[in-house]
Amino acid sequence: MNKLFLPILIFLITAWGALKAQSHYDIAKDHVCLKCHASQIITFQNEVIGKEVKKLMNPLYILDTVAIKASVHGAFDCTDCHSFEYTTYPHEASLKLSPMATCLDCHGGDPTYSTYQFDRIDEEFQKSVHFEKIGENFSCGACHNQHTYHPTARNSANVREIVEYSNSMCLSCHNNMSRYQMMAGHDNPVIVQVHNWLPNQEVHFKNIRCIDCHTTITDTLMISHNINKKELAVKNCVECHNQNSLLKASLYKYSNLQARSEGSGFRTILANEAYIIGAQQFPLLRKLSNIILLLVFAGISVHFAFRKIKK
Repeated sequence: MNKLFLPILIFLITAWGALKAQSHYDIAKDHVCLKCHASQIITFQNEVIGKEVKKLMNPLYILDTVAIKASVHGAFDCTDCHSFEYTTYPHEASLKLSPMATCLDCHGGDPTYSTYQFDRIDEEFQKSVHFEKIGENFSCGACHNQHTYHPTARNSANVREIVEYSNSMCLSCHNNMSRYQMMAGHDNPVIVQVHNWLPNQEVHFKNIRCIDCHTTITDTLMISHNINKKELAVKNCVECHNQNSLLKASLYKYSNLQARSEGSGFRTILANEAYIIGAQQFPLLRKLSNIILLLVFAGISVHFAFRKIKK
C-alpha cells in the first residue's frame, strides 16, 4: 500500500493541475479577449513584416480569469461592456478614447435589480468628496472592479471578511502612490500618520471598514456611498463603543449578521470576531452578570446588617 501512495499522490496533483488549466482554457475559449489578456505574453501576426511576433502584455491589462469567473459578471462576454471593435487586433487607438459603458447604463432604472437601488447609490455618490473633487472621471469602477466584483457584504456572515474586502478597495488607491496621484493630482497622505489620533490602529483597521467612519449613514441604503471629507470623519469613540453603537446602522445592518449576533449559544460568542463594545452582546451572560452583581450587593448588605445587630 505504501508503494502505491506516492504514484497516487503524483497522479492526483497532476489531475488537479490539468483541471485548473482546463478551467483557464474554458473561460478563454468563451471569452476570446482572454486568450491574450489572461497571459503575460501575447503572440500575433505582424502583417507588415509578415512574421509572428511575441511581446509582453502591459501588467495593467492582465486579468485574473478565476476571479472573473467567480464575479457577478462572470457569465458576460467582454464585448457586452467593451466595444465590439476590440475583437480585432491590433486594437484601433481611437477606441481607448471612447467613453466606456458605466454601471448605470445597464443597472439604472432596471426593475430586475431594484433592491440594489443603483439610482439612489448614484445620488449619494454625487454628494461625496470623490465626486466633488474629481467629478465624472471618478466612476463606480474606481472602487468596484467590474471584472472581479462580488457582493461580499451581502453574502458573507464573516465580519472580518467583509471588512478586509471593503478596506482593500479603499487602500487600492489610498495606499498606492501612483494611483492616488493620478486621481487626486497630489501625493497621497500616509494612512498611519493621518490616523495617529486613533488608539490601537491595527485592531481598528482589521475590524472596522473605512466607510464606517468616513460616510454619512443612510438607513434606506445597504451601504452608504456618500464619502465625507476627512474633517467630518467620526472621531468620538463613544459613537461606536456603546450599547447603541453607530455600527449597528452600518457594518451590522446586514440581516445575516444580525441573525448571528442575536442568536443564542456559546457558538455565537466564538463566531463573533468584532472588536466593538456594545455592538454584539450575549443576552444570557448579561443577565448572569446582573444577577451576580445583585448577589454581591445583597451579601454586603446582609453582612453590614449583622455587624450592626451584634453591636
